[in-house]
Amino acid sequence: MTKETSKRNKQIIAIIVALVVLILDQSVKFWIKTHFMLGESIQVTSWFNIAFIENNGMAFGIEFFDKIFLTIFRIVAVVLLFYYLAKTIKKDLPTGYIVSIAMLASGALGNIIDCVFYGQIFNGSVRQVASFLPEEGGYAPFLYGKVVDMLHFPLIDTFLPEWLPFVGGNRFTFFDPIFNIADSAITISVFLIALFQRKVLMTEFSEKEDKETNGAASPKEN
Repeated sequence: MTKETSKRNKQIIAIIVALVVLILDQSVKFWIKTHFMLGESIQVTSWFNIAFIENNGMAFGIEFFDKIFLTIFRIVAVVLLFYYLAKTIKKDLPTGYIVSIAMLASGALGNIIDCVFYGQIFNGSVRQVASFLPEEGGYAPFLYGKVVDMLHFPLIDTFLPEWLPFVGGNRFTFFDPIFNIADSAITISVFLIALFQRKVLMTEFSEKEDKETNGAASPKEN
């Protein structure tokens, strides 16, 4: 296999991975928005619920900064991620690393779509199921949409023993965050890189530092 063929194959794989994550994420979010009221949930198993919430923040509902700054930050980050993805393919880096970056970029893009467009293409979900392209308009201005979350995995959901000091008798839920497929893709990609592609990542950082060092030193040498 030639190097150009290898790059082309990796490009195809990256596109497929990114599209699968994005389409799956948006399809589930669209279904949730048009079938659930905000706060509504159904129990699928004892350890898995579908629970519809919306948030303004980053993955798993973390919030900081004003909404507009957060959305702009997301857009810039995604542009840089896809630019970096193109560079990894051009450099013919390992397929596992390219797949991980594709998942990371596509997951980030999935949440950006919510922030940018959902406020305009859906009406509110409070005490009603949202409509797609409502006549009265959406629930928020451009760039001010909310991220749709629905996956809830309370792996342990129980009450703590009464004899425990301070917390006895209180309900305890292990892994309580509600998230979406885009969040999952981001988290999985980070774990894959940390566990299996750490050497590639460290090499990338080393090369970047060498270029910056050499670039800074060149004017002095002249």
